[in-house]
Amino acid sequence: MNATAFPSLLRIPDTIQIHPPAPVVLAYGMGVDSTALLVELESRGTPPDLVLSADTGAEKPETYDYQVMIAAWMAARGIPYEVVRYVPRRFKHWPPYYDILANVLTNATLPSISLGGKSCSLKWKAAPQEKFLKSWTPAKAAWSRGQKVVRLIGFDASPQDTRRYTHAASITNNLFDTRYPLREWGWDRALCTARIEAAGLPVPPKSSCFICGAMKPDEVRTLPAWCLRLIVLVEARAAPRLRTVEGLWRRSTKTRPGRMTDFIRAEALLPETEIDAIIRDAPADLVRFQDIAALVPLAERPAMSDWLETFNGGRLTR
Repeated sequence: MNATAFPSLLRIPDTIQIHPPAPVVLAYGMGVDSTALLVELESRGTPPDLVLSADTGAEKPETYDYQVMIAAWMAARGIPYEVVRYVPRRFKHWPPYYDILANVLTNATLPSISLGGKSCSLKWKAAPQEKFLKSWTPAKAAWSRGQKVVRLIGFDASPQDTRRYTHAASITNNLFDTRYPLREWGWDRALCTARIEAAGLPVPPKSSCFICGAMKPDEVRTLPAWCLRLIVLVEARAAPRLRTVEGLWRRSTKTRPGRMTDFIRAEALLPETEIDAIIRDAPADLVRFQDIAALVPLAERPAMSDWLETFNGGRLTR
């Protein structure tokens, strides 16, 4: 064959570019489902490229204890772990605040879930995670290649999580390809618990803020006194502005009151004299603190956490 007659036969084929796989991120809520997912992925030799948690600043104390343990577990296995927080930027004349507890006290309101909404989860959990990922180098590289970042969510195959999944799966996103491995495997909460125990790890407590209206009475019973004091404070501070709900539990039912304060009183979880003193004195003292702080330039203004430390004798969530 005359190669000069067919010059195309002499051409070196174009280089075939093979892109690396899209990065995989586990949204880690520090609860049973996401912990089981993390453990199973690691055991299969397919750990996520990043584990990402959002800290509201008011998680239950035992959740923070578990976070310390599981962070060490991940570090020992070389799994990158990041914790992010929502950081407010504008405070007007208010003392600066940096967690959901100080936020609701500043505005004399309740968390969104107690008012029938879900914006507290979006603001304090979803938004800071997405903001972090938009500056995460592997994510930016994937997007530049036209890939989506794979985001893993720990919804299990139980009926309750099926409802959550049905809503979440209907939302499309140009940046993320969201997957639900526990549902793909058919794992319910019992299987998730068993998987954690099989790995030799303690089962994490139910994850939530200690001022969350979704808490069950038994969860409130296990809270330390300093958390209970803050619950009473939150409801007392918001009380003058409440019109359609009674308190953190919204409205009374046959099994519990609408106000957690009433439950704490009935169960004698705090002394009645202490509950009465908080309701009587703390909201007014907090307003005085806010009024004084408003007179101080923002750069020098005391933060809401300063007042809370004094109120609760230095026993605050992180």
